[in-house]
Amino acid sequence: MSTAPIGIFDSGIGGLTVAGAIRKLLPNESTVYFGDTARVPYGPKSPDTVRRYAREILAWLLQQDVKAVVVACNTVTAHALDELRERSPVPVIGVIEPGARAAVSATATGVVGVIGTAGTVASGAYRIALQKIRPDVRVMEQACPLLVPLVEEGWFDHEATRLIADEYLQPLRRHGIDVLVLGCTHYPMLKSLLHRVVGDDVRLIDSAAETAGELAHVLNEMGIAAPANSAPTQRWVASDDAARFAKVGAVFMGGSPAPVELVDLGQVKEASSTRESSTTA
Repeated sequence: MSTAPIGIFDSGIGGLTVAGAIRKLLPNESTVYFGDTARVPYGPKSPDTVRRYAREILAWLLQQDVKAVVVACNTVTAHALDELRERSPVPVIGVIEPGARAAVSATATGVVGVIGTAGTVASGAYRIALQKIRPDVRVMEQACPLLVPLVEEGWFDHEATRLIADEYLQPLRRHGIDVLVLGCTHYPMLKSLLHRVVGDDVRLIDSAAETAGELAHVLNEMGIAAPANSAPTQRWVASDDAARFAKVGAVFMGGSPAPVELVDLGQVKEASSTRESSTTA
């Protein structure tokens, strides 16, 4: 089990920021990354549709004999994490809880900003997670739908990106936030630009790095961390357009990813719940 890979998935390419953080923190671990590029974006889709997609991807990852699953997508974490945990025989880690814990620890004023996709913001998942830890925290949320396509264009330091980010973040700055949660896995690519927009007095919380830390804790606690003498492998898998995945993924990962495999999820049977599986057995 300790040498089995970690499954990581996202609606597309943005979750590679999480994969990169995991590789940096846990260099001995093998990974299988699945990007659902055929059906991206998930943000505008209904919660039921997001949950169905997530169940299909979980089923495929379990077929790859992964020892843990990281949901590197804020929208899926918001809408489907509990269901995925019920259905999975291995631990499932989302990106919202680790980021929320870090934000609560970092805030001095108790005013926390969150930016994300329309779906993540509409779900209120960050607000719920933050106020579960600290009920008196004030949460200011802002959907930033234009930032994802700008990131995927590689416009990390473009003037157009700065102007759009400034427009989105003005209301949060007016409310006096001292912490800003980057509630979309694309946004860490904009950290330098966002830091300039919000100023030095606002701390940015990178959920990708926090999630990697949570994964390390879970693996160690369960005794399934890869040994130091492991020979780790990385697989990159997409549901469509492998060429674009490879091109944009190389930018996200700071170098060429492994050859990108294409997988059709149409033939994958959804993972049944752990409860149902044990009953059948």
